[in-house]
Amino acid sequence: MTDVLIVGYGPVGQVAAILLAQRGFTVRVLEKWTTPYSMPRAVSYDGEASRILAACGVADRLADVTELSGEYTWKNGFGRTLLHVRAAPDGPAGWPDSTSFYQPGLEDRLAERGAALPGVEVRRGVEVTGLADHGDRVEVTAVDGDGGNHTFTASWVLGCDGANSFVRGWLGSGVTDLDFTHDWLVCDVVLHTPREFRPNNLQICDPARPRTAVSAGPDHRRWEFMRVPGETLEEFRTEASAWRLLGLFDITPDNARLDRYGVYTTQACSADVWRRGRVFLAGDAAHVMPPFLGQGMSSGFRDVVNLAWKLDLVRRGLAGEALLDTYQVERRAHVQHAIRMSMDSGAVICETDPKKAAGRDSVMLAALRRRTQQRHVRSLREAIVDGVLHRDADGTPTPRAGEPAPQGRVSVGGRTGGFDDVVGVGFVLLTREPAALDPDAAAFLDDLGAYRLTVRPGDGDPAADDPVDLDGTYLSWLAGADAALIRPDFYLFGAATGPDAAATLVADLRRQVSAPALQP
Repeated sequence: MTDVLIVGYGPVGQVAAILLAQRGFTVRVLEKWTTPYSMPRAVSYDGEASRILAACGVADRLADVTELSGEYTWKNGFGRTLLHVRAAPDGPAGWPDSTSFYQPGLEDRLAERGAALPGVEVRRGVEVTGLADHGDRVEVTAVDGDGGNHTFTASWVLGCDGANSFVRGWLGSGVTDLDFTHDWLVCDVVLHTPREFRPNNLQICDPARPRTAVSAGPDHRRWEFMRVPGETLEEFRTEASAWRLLGLFDITPDNARLDRYGVYTTQACSADVWRRGRVFLAGDAAHVMPPFLGQGMSSGFRDVVNLAWKLDLVRRGLAGEALLDTYQVERRAHVQHAIRMSMDSGAVICETDPKKAAGRDSVMLAALRRRTQQRHVRSLREAIVDGVLHRDADGTPTPRAGEPAPQGRVSVGGRTGGFDDVVGVGFVLLTREPAALDPDAAAFLDDLGAYRLTVRPGDGDPAADDPVDLDGTYLSWLAGADAALIRPDFYLFGAATGPDAAATLVADLRRQVSAPALQP
């Protein structure tokens, strides 16, 4: 019997397989397509996604398929700048705020990493046709391309099988649809002669024809054009239409190759149920959002890094199965923010009423003059609002609990670099002074594989076993707290003050992971 059976092997399924296998799980993947999709779908991911990819052990293998997203500019139909953002190359997660990438290349690297890990088996050309949760295991039936029937058994099943998910249908989950649908003609292009684009990523908010020009990774570009009122889908989705619209950017058959074109309809929806018994959803199977902020795949990565550590604790007997109830509690609420922000951005970009567009332009130009638009970008780093979080006596999450933890440069034992690389990834207890823990609390942290570290200022001994905070990232982030406990998915369980701060955090975490099941 396999520990986890994953349905679907796109990037989210690949990351899930790696994160689980690195924790010692046996993983079987069933993918109905015989070969990976050869064209890009997503074209960018954020700093938190980069941090998760690094935790998967592929960060040093992506240089030839990624590039800094750089500038992101919105212009109106008259060429006036409405919004200008420069994605930081060293964001709070310790990685660039935004990375543009070529998806087939990323999937190749993830597949290579998965193949190198013991316990991962990938079977392509096998389509899941049935699930049966028997309480202590899940039986999965499937059919291969030759019509052969197969039965597999797993402790848990994870559906990463996309927006038309079979697993979601089996769960019987409804979908909350926020009704944000627009047709866009997507054109993936390779130029005959490389060209520098400034800005590297451009939205033209022209009510006559909203359009986009963005990087899809080194040597790849994507142009997108929205279907406008009065234009039929039949005339819009043709190759002739693609070349006609690409001509707005001086892209022609003489200077470029059109690798793919097709109509994509935006959606904004999420599943109402993400878990039933031993079966879970993640990625597009659980949520789909407009592409304008590049949060779809990044959100899927956050799903599986959240679930992986919880499954690990349950499998090792360190937590009760009720811990798995918090997966939907945390992720469904968290992803709503990304969906809403993507919709808000899409509403600006997709406006086709000239009068409304003129009003929009006035507001955005005024905001640009006041230099208030950076708030729009920073707010993408959203906190978890409920779930496995440090709580006050009345059960309310404490201030800062659930916020994303930063990654700074540290030096430990003579090694210097990002915290995750130098120290490791997992539960982390950071303190200003050495923490006094009783034997049971210390043993609990040891069972978790947690790192217990006292942060030293930047002028400390770089050869010491505790991290020297080279740039003051952690001491500044701790602020008035004496201890902080960070979860393996890089979110803060909680921070506390006083001589018993560390002991208080550890005791609360221990209580929560062994708590009884949540009430429906």
